[in-house]
Amino acid sequence: MNNKPRPYILSETNWKTVKENTYTVAMLPWGATEAHNYHLPYATDTIQAIYVASESARLAWETKAKPIVLPAIPFGVNTGQMDIPLCINMNPSTQYAVLKDIVQVLDSHNIDKLLIVNSHGGNNFKQMIRELSLEYPDVFICTINWWQAVNVSIYFDEPGDHAGELETSAMQFITPDWVLPLKDAGNGKAKQFKLKGLKEGWVSSQRKWTSVTKDTGVGNPQFATKEKGELFLKEVTKSIGEFIVELHHADLNNLYE
Repeated sequence: MNNKPRPYILSETNWKTVKENTYTVAMLPWGATEAHNYHLPYATDTIQAIYVASESARLAWETKAKPIVLPAIPFGVNTGQMDIPLCINMNPSTQYAVLKDIVQVLDSHNIDKLLIVNSHGGNNFKQMIRELSLEYPDVFICTINWWQAVNVSIYFDEPGDHAGELETSAMQFITPDWVLPLKDAGNGKAKQFKLKGLKEGWVSSQRKWTSVTKDTGVGNPQFATKEKGELFLKEVTKSIGEFIVELHHADLNNLYE
C-alpha cells in the first residue's frame, strides 16, 4: 500500500502520531453483519459507517479539529433475523458491555467526547447513553444514524429501509466492485403488520425479517446510481463533519442556550 496513514484513523496511525496529538472527539463506527438483498455485501452497514466516519473526520481535521476514528464494531442487533444464514446477532446487553469498556478507556485517557456513528437500524444506543452517563459523567456521548444527517428525499425517489435505493447508491459509490448488477437484486417488496397501531407507527415491535421480505431487502434498489450515492454522501459527511467541529470546540459545561 502506498497510501500514507491518516492521523485521524486509529487503526492506520501509530503511537508516535498519537503522542503528538491531543484528540478531543472519539468516533465509533458501528455497523452490522447481515444479508442485504441479493446484491449487497453482508458488511454493507459497517462499510458505510467506516466511510462516513472517516470522511467526516477528514473534513473536520482540515479545520484543525482533532477527531480520532476508532475501529468499527461489525456486529449489530439482528434478533429478528436469526433464521437467515450468517446474520450475526449482538444482543443489546452485549453492545452495552462493549460500549462501556470503550468509554472506560476514553475516560482514563481524558477524551471526554464520543460520537457513535451508527449504520444499522436495529441498533439503538439512547438508553445505553443514559446509563453510562451515571457511571462516566465526564464523558459526553452522542449518537447519530448517519443516513438521517440530511433530507434523503432530495436525492432519492424511494430511499427504502434496507438495501433499497439509498443503501445501494451509497455502496455503488463506496465499493462498486462489491455490488452485483441490479438485475440480480430482488425487488425489496415488504409486507406490513396487520395490526393498525403497528402499521401506523405509534406502536412498535420487532419484525421477523423472513416473514416480511423474501429477498431480505426492504425497498426497491432499481433506481440506484453511483452518482446519487456520491452526491448524498458528500452532503452527509459535510453535515457530520461540521458537527464534529462544533463538538471539538464545545464547552461541556456550557452546552445549552
